[in-house]
Amino acid sequence: MVSDTMATGEALHGSGLTIDQSKRPDISYHPDEAKWRALTARRLAEDPSLPHTPLPQGFPKQLAGPLVWEGKQWADEDLWVYSLSEEELQEIDKAVHYFEDSGHSLTQVDQTTFPLPKLSHTLHNLAAELYAGRGFFLLRSIPTSIYTPSQNTLIYLGISAYIAPTIASQDPSNGSMVGHITDLSSKDENGRPGAPAYRNVSQPFHSDPGDIVSLFTLGEAEEGGESKLVSAWRVYNELAETRPDLVKVLAEPFPLEVSGVLAANRNAPYQLRPFLYKCPQDDRIIIQFSRRLATGFQDRPRSPAIPPLTEAQAEAIDALHFLSEKHCLTMKLRTGDIQYVSNLGLFHAREGFVDSPQNKRHLLRLWLRNEEMAWPTPPALQVRYNNLFKKVPEDRQRFPVEPEVRSMYRGPSLENKAKA
Repeated sequence: MVSDTMATGEALHGSGLTIDQSKRPDISYHPDEAKWRALTARRLAEDPSLPHTPLPQGFPKQLAGPLVWEGKQWADEDLWVYSLSEEELQEIDKAVHYFEDSGHSLTQVDQTTFPLPKLSHTLHNLAAELYAGRGFFLLRSIPTSIYTPSQNTLIYLGISAYIAPTIASQDPSNGSMVGHITDLSSKDENGRPGAPAYRNVSQPFHSDPGDIVSLFTLGEAEEGGESKLVSAWRVYNELAETRPDLVKVLAEPFPLEVSGVLAANRNAPYQLRPFLYKCPQDDRIIIQFSRRLATGFQDRPRSPAIPPLTEAQAEAIDALHFLSEKHCLTMKLRTGDIQYVSNLGLFHAREGFVDSPQNKRHLLRLWLRNEEMAWPTPPALQVRYNNLFKKVPEDRQRFPVEPEVRSMYRGPSLENKAKA
């Protein structure tokens, strides 16, 4: 029987244990379609009854609503891009100067300190799109070149205060509230930033923590870096219809790396947590998963202290990715664009990119929640959400204007520098 602690998905296990890795499936961070198809064919040949597996109790056979879509529906970007008017840009500029003249710090950005009397109504309607609509939109475009890095951060926080006012810390260990997504491999003295966000490689489909992930484009790459979005509900519907056994697998606990702990000690505990959850009051489902926590990434491979995935778990993770590729929308983020994406109903991915001395990809990132519009939190996610959105005291909040690697991914020497 699973304990109450484990049922929340927060139980830690495995410190110092020797675990048999001989049955580890052949799966890595970057998906291999040929390997996935071969594994699928073999598992179905061994057990033809898998597609007839009942769905987990209470899980819907099909999801419906505006969150179920195909990427081809959004080929016309005018359907999801909101281009700010000159009047609205002037209102934002006026709010910047109002905030600065008032002497506030970035810890105090809210709807009163960053007033947008007209634009606020549009932003509120767009916020509803994240929770009750298609699950994404793009604001175009802030004239970033006329503002300082600190002012661009202020604009990002000020606009976001009208969309989802609750902000999660990007790095609780040092209080950083905003993340920088860019290639930092050349700046890390250990040569290993440790996460795809700080490399120029592609990122498979995944979801970030919390309700909403947002990106503010400060710079574009010379080539590549396209953003991909997909309806997780569309992916769920196809799995529920064709492979309900994999829905069952996703709703059961996976052995996952505990970021930050294992970065310092490769024999540290791991976590048991499902990827698929059902909201308590209705049929809505949430799939929140990170492939890296299940597979490792390049120079930070999966620890031998973590039990291997089963073949069913490996197939399910790959199925999420390749079905996402099948149904996704690809978009190019331009300098000055702000993208808002639901982590509740969507997955996102990124193409690899190439920088040049003149053109370097650089994004700011926020994790957000709108308490008034938020979905009921599944009990199994409650502890995770409480920890994620636990407010960092104002005297510890940081808003770095220069890119930095999150503490959990730094090597020992950088970690010591951070504490100095």
